[in-house]
Amino acid sequence: MRTSKTLVVAGSVAAAATAAGLLAASAIAAPAAPVHNSHTARPVGSRDGLPSYSVRAILNGAHLHHKNRHTGKNEALTKPDDLTQYGGNLFTAFQNGVGPQGEPATDGNTDSTIVELAQDGSVLGQWDVTGKVDGLTANPDTGQIVATVNEDAKSSLYTVDPGAGITHYAYNAPLPHNGGTDGISFLRGQMLVSASAPGTSGGASAPNAKYPAVYSVTLNATTKVATAKAYYGDEADARLANQGHHLASDVDLALTDPDSSAIVPSRAPRFRGDYVLNSQGDQELIFSSNPGSLWVLKVSQSVDDTAWATSWGGKLYATDPGADTVSVIDSRLFWPGVAYVAVTPCNSNSAPSTCPAPPQFPANYLGQLNMSTGQVTPVHVYGGTLHPVGLVFVDGGN
Repeated sequence: MRTSKTLVVAGSVAAAATAAGLLAASAIAAPAAPVHNSHTARPVGSRDGLPSYSVRAILNGAHLHHKNRHTGKNEALTKPDDLTQYGGNLFTAFQNGVGPQGEPATDGNTDSTIVELAQDGSVLGQWDVTGKVDGLTANPDTGQIVATVNEDAKSSLYTVDPGAGITHYAYNAPLPHNGGTDGISFLRGQMLVSASAPGTSGGASAPNAKYPAVYSVTLNATTKVATAKAYYGDEADARLANQGHHLASDVDLALTDPDSSAIVPSRAPRFRGDYVLNSQGDQELIFSSNPGSLWVLKVSQSVDDTAWATSWGGKLYATDPGADTVSVIDSRLFWPGVAYVAVTPCNSNSAPSTCPAPPQFPANYLGQLNMSTGQVTPVHVYGGTLHPVGLVFVDGGN
């Protein structure tokens, strides 16, 4: 994930009703698009009779340590980024200042630290891996944790088996998009990895018809080799998913910033079971059930990560690299099907006319996404500040 990443302001009851109405209207007016009827309400968080959202840090990297192999000293963990869960336990990766091509931190450290924690923040295990971990997910079939390192170039990946240790995989050939890798998702057993920062290590700039936006990756546990094949490209054909007169019209993708990814859960109002790629700097979410059927939802704000509420009694978790924390976001009632996003108001691809120069980027904040219109609405939280990057929702039964 990009590092320019998170919270603020309040929604309203009227906005919630409008969002729910647009979703319902979309399902009726456009049956040709992959829209599904849903009986769940979709409120924007507020103080006025709708679910309110409290935030509380459950883990702070300042209280954890790993050994810097360059200095031999123990040092605190910093900059948690991606977040995943398996069996109700959480996994996050602290990047510890490592650069996007694996460059050492200012103190010489070259390792990220993957941490397993319970939902109350109790640490269950931790593992160091060389490089900057950007993508982190659990294989739903095996529980094995998979991590990509180095989002801009010189990428490889690791698997972590909490019971058996770490395995490092190198790619069998240079990645043809001349960049790094980021988000990982498993679609019906197939591992899909986003092709981030295209053109960074040479070749033409993005978008480029020859550059994959997503790879299908297979791992050979014997040879420790990862083989990547193009899943679809930066300039693939798609259809517009935004509700309105141009719904389902043809679109030529022109992706420059493939980033995080997810599998849309069954409780979502649209694209259930699909793979979704977030092209962060392009402000687009690309949904696909297969590489030949792509739908692009243009979003009103750049987002860093997306998580859907999947049960009434679950909890939303978020990383905040500025505070070096993992936080739990709780509510009186989560509404299944609601999409929450870590909003990045500005990033490295934002227009200079609309965003100040770094390091004055405004902070990330928590938002709610209308999956029919692409509109992002800020969500009010109380109890503490939150500038989220990684998000994951854990069902109440876990």
